[in-house]
Amino acid sequence: MASSEVDLKFLVRFAHNIQEEHPLLAQKLFQVEGNLVMVSAYVIKARKMRRLDATRDTKSIDLYCRIIWYAREGLVLLEQWVLPLVGKFTELKVLCYKLRASYYHLYVLFHNTPTVSLKSSPQVHTPPGLTSPRAAKDRKGKGVERDSPGNPFRPTSIQPTPPLEGGPVGGLPPGPLPPEYAANFLVKADDYRPIALQYFQEASDLANKHCWGSHPLRLSLRVEFTAFYYDCLHERDRSRQLAKATIAEVYNAQEGMDDDMFEDAAELVGILGRMMKRGLGSGQSATGSAPGNSSQTGMDNPI
Repeated sequence: MASSEVDLKFLVRFAHNIQEEHPLLAQKLFQVEGNLVMVSAYVIKARKMRRLDATRDTKSIDLYCRIIWYAREGLVLLEQWVLPLVGKFTELKVLCYKLRASYYHLYVLFHNTPTVSLKSSPQVHTPPGLTSPRAAKDRKGKGVERDSPGNPFRPTSIQPTPPLEGGPVGGLPPGPLPPEYAANFLVKADDYRPIALQYFQEASDLANKHCWGSHPLRLSLRVEFTAFYYDCLHERDRSRQLAKATIAEVYNAQEGMDDDMFEDAAELVGILGRMMKRGLGSGQSATGSAPGNSSQTGMDNPI
């Protein structure tokens, strides 16, 4: 969720404005705001761990599960409590449509089947038969554990326990649950790219209808939509074209805004400007693609 600070600012503002007239809706908006604060902190940590192999039992597994749990709870709040009540609040409706797409964006990034990987940040896999560097460090200075069940020098007479039959866990191996199954208990494994794209398009259509070209909510949506095209669908040209078109619409907008909204809009336009150049070499322009070059120039992954 690339621009959560802008989203949070408007979400709290809307909640305060309708608190007396619609206390239930205001309460749910504050709950969504708390959910976003929590999940945003985990997403920031997760960005630094994208190179970890998600099939290994590392700290990233717990982190990804927390993100999926918060995304699931946020969707429940939005779809069951908020969206049915925001029909007459046009800007709030735009924000809620955007947040729904954002939560599915998190599903795509951290729990999609097949896994969505960033081409510019390849995953690091441990070759078969080798331990991770952390495991090797922990074993430094220690000899071979002769009593280890996996020691080839000491055969064991203990026969493997057959898997239990029947019940929902009958087919799972004994012992701790494999990490690749962990998040499936929260949200089913699926390809969430089509539904995320659909919700981004619906939010974009609504924003085009109700928000002027330089409105911060509209720009917040475009920033994340641009990142979704680039990182999740790998449509690099389309991502850059969307960023470029959005910037042009901002400069052509005639509507005025207060200082606070102007600062938000200026910051988002700066992000879009950097995203417009993502993946381009030094000799490429933002209007074309760079064949065979997937490096990101001057732009960290905003998600």
